[in-house]
Amino acid sequence: MDNKEAVYLLDALAQESRLAIFRLLVEAGPGGLHATQIGKSLGIPAATLSFHLKELTHVGLIQKRKSGRFLYYATDYRVMNALVGFLTKNCCSGQSCFPEPVHDGE
Repeated sequence: MDNKEAVYLLDALAQESRLAIFRLLVEAGPGGLHATQIGKSLGIPAATLSFHLKELTHVGLIQKRKSGRFLYYATDYRVMNALVGFLTKNCCSGQSCFPEPVHDGE
């Protein structure tokens, strides 16, 4: 992943409803949720939800699949992990990012 691709993905997440949808789908796991479940969970009207799902699908952060009459959406964990990896690459110059715990009385 390069800077341009990371900016493209982050730009898609830089909107409150899309970020909420993405986080909900991350929580849902690989099976994802159907669009009606997403809309009800987040209180997003169908037309608005459709727009946001299209945007997230377009950039590759989520995938959709059809099952019967429902469209299911799920996180593309490969893309998510690539973005997180890009953001944390060379983090803290290879040192632990967390301070050593303080142990009282030891």
